[in-house]
Amino acid sequence: MQLPKGKKIYFSSDNHLGAPTKEESLVREHKFVQWLDEVKQDAAAIFLLGDLFDFWFEYKTVVPKGFVRVLGKLAEISDAGIPIYFFVGNHDLWMDSYFEDELNIPVYHKPKVFHFNDTSFFIGHGDGLGPGDKGYKRMKKVFTNPVAKWFFRWLHPDIGVKLAQYLSVKNKLISGDDDVKFLGEENEWLVQYCKRKLATNHYDYFLFGHRHLPMEIQLNEQSKYVNLGDWIIYYTYAVFDGEKLELKKY
Repeated sequence: MQLPKGKKIYFSSDNHLGAPTKEESLVREHKFVQWLDEVKQDAAAIFLLGDLFDFWFEYKTVVPKGFVRVLGKLAEISDAGIPIYFFVGNHDLWMDSYFEDELNIPVYHKPKVFHFNDTSFFIGHGDGLGPGDKGYKRMKKVFTNPVAKWFFRWLHPDIGVKLAQYLSVKNKLISGDDDVKFLGEENEWLVQYCKRKLATNHYDYFLFGHRHLPMEIQLNEQSKYVNLGDWIIYYTYAVFDGEKLELKKY
């Protein structure tokens, strides 16, 4: 994609709408919708890198209740011809075709490479990548197994969604216990993952969410890893103007 003059590409991640309570989530939803309203003025594209919702599951005829403001705004932006790309996170990994069918927003379940103005971007949510975190990787295989999804779908939505929301909110990041700290490059799994990818291919930028911690780490002279932070504590996002990528706070 070649960016038209004056246009930008925006990247955001980890809103966790629905948590920890409906009331607190609504405040953050209003703020995010306000941000979407502002960036649509000069956006060539918008990338959402997962965990937009704290829980999401698509039954054949039912999706979780709520989120009408953000869904309506995304529909408005998409209908205006501004492309939006969605990468599922570990909290909304059960997303299926709803966004594609209703909002014309493509959904990606794995990282993907994009090129803008001859600048290469390796983009994904970031969960389950790199060394370590073997417990989560095993759990993800179970959660994404078609048989497990089939069994969960047989739970009535009033039971299944309520149970999943309860378990999801137990996450310390959402319950207010802010224990996210920089672990050092040698212990940041996504940094190690990026360095391994660079051993075989060059990418100018690696963009991920998942860590809830805004980070910019120079991997070598030509490549940088950027973590987008979140819309719970930091309210950070990234913007590419055709020449450089910046991490900003809203």
